[in-house]
Amino acid sequence: MTGEDKVIVKPSGIHGDGIFSTVDILEGVSIMVIRGEVISEAECERRENEDNNVYIFWNGDNYIDVANTDKIKYINHNCDANCHVEDRDEESLWLVASRNVAAGEELTIDYGYDEIYDTCSCGFCDEEEE
Repeated sequence: MTGEDKVIVKPSGIHGDGIFSTVDILEGVSIMVIRGEVISEAECERRENEDNNVYIFWNGDNYIDVANTDKIKYINHNCDANCHVEDRDEESLWLVASRNVAAGEELTIDYGYDEIYDTCSCGFCDEEEE
């Protein structure tokens, strides 16, 4: 595992702030644990609809709201993401490198919901349209 201490938040070329690795990371390495407030499905829907909360992960058992975290809430979407999320336990997930990641590179995931692709402006989608 790389460790959350090797991940920093700084301005992103994708959107707002993002999270970046300060070290080289090999494909398959667990970068950090994704933890947050465990909430019910009904509360998840309420927060998404009423609070416009987009910081909720699903681990197959529970919804995990990361809106109050210091780092993982800043992970941006990219259709050609360098990370993915894997199950860990009932209350958390792993952020894992999908390929080798260079120090200084922004860590991204594919959010994986249909609406994101309608408005996606990641570099990968921009290249696909050309």
